[in-house]
Amino acid sequence: MNPKSGIELQPGNKPQIPLTEIHQKIDAGVKAAIAKAIERHRRLGESISIWQDGKVVTLTADQIPPLNLTVSDGE
Repeated sequence: MNPKSGIELQPGNKPQIPLTEIHQKIDAGVKAAIAKAIERHRRLGESISIWQDGKVVTLTADQIPPLNLTVSDGE
């Protein structure tokens, strides 16, 4: 463990950072923003590119599954 940061080093020197409450809120916010952006692309008929099976794949708007919003998205 690195005493200055509190980050525990794993084999291969990849740090394992404990997720605090703020990290979880940030993670949830980023995921929600990405989902809204993808849904916007779908609605506007714009394609997106994703990483799938080890390569970049471009999805047309018709191939993007619709987002099921359970909370008002403010639009």
